[in-house]
Amino acid sequence: MSEVTAVAGGGRVALVTGAARGIGAATVRVLCAKGYRVVAVDGCAGDGPDRAAGVTYPLATKDDLEELANDHPDVVVPYVADVRDADALVTAAALAVERFGRLDAAVAAAAVIVGGLPLWETPAAQVRTLWETDVLGVWNTAAACVPRMLAGPEPGGCRFVAVASAAGSHGLFRLSAYTMAKHAVVGLVRGLAADLVGTGVTAAAVSPGSTRTAMLSATADLYDLDTMDDFASSQLLRRLIDPAEIAATIAFCCSREGAVLNGSVVSADGGFTP
Repeated sequence: MSEVTAVAGGGRVALVTGAARGIGAATVRVLCAKGYRVVAVDGCAGDGPDRAAGVTYPLATKDDLEELANDHPDVVVPYVADVRDADALVTAAALAVERFGRLDAAVAAAAVIVGGLPLWETPAAQVRTLWETDVLGVWNTAAACVPRMLAGPEPGGCRFVAVASAAGSHGLFRLSAYTMAKHAVVGLVRGLAADLVGTGVTAAAVSPGSTRTAMLSATADLYDLDTMDDFASSQLLRRLIDPAEIAATIAFCCSREGAVLNGSVVSADGGFTP
């Protein structure tokens, strides 16, 4: 598809990290339903050696990513890349423009969970894992995508959205490093929004509560809980959130109308209380 054809055909273009499953995959599906074309990025480390230190649960696989793309032929372009690799994300952002002619939104949804110990017993390798993936991964995504938005045909309609967490507003028991990382994501978005003043591009964060994902299942294991459903009691909804519900919130943040959320942290946490 040529650049001229892509732009003439209308429709917005997004890049989503952590796209192979969970909130990332749900976001891809919602955006596609709204007419977006998407470059879907995921590290696809599965249960192999490419997982970062301390990550003991299986991550998404190439099969997961391919299945998502196959469900949306000619609309979703799968791209395997670890968000810790800044150069790979630059390539992914370039791919969006090459394939679809523009880049209007970027969603940094890739993250991992490690922990289960008090701060003073937490291995330094786990802290680095959370910093490099959950924080610098968001930084790398913004650094790769925002210049493409600024150089695009409609900067005023461009949106950067980071998936933070209720841990970005609260301190979570035996998850000090994760709490630190998600607070950093909030700060990153607020700083980015300030840097973007006058450009038309905006930045926001969405902070989910306990959402039915593989990451929440891994968190339940860290707490020695029988099931992730035990987390429902910490939310006023008294149930877990579905990834599609978070994705709908993210999709609004990605929209032209989402400009009003510039610099904001949207609490999509179902009334979470630690």
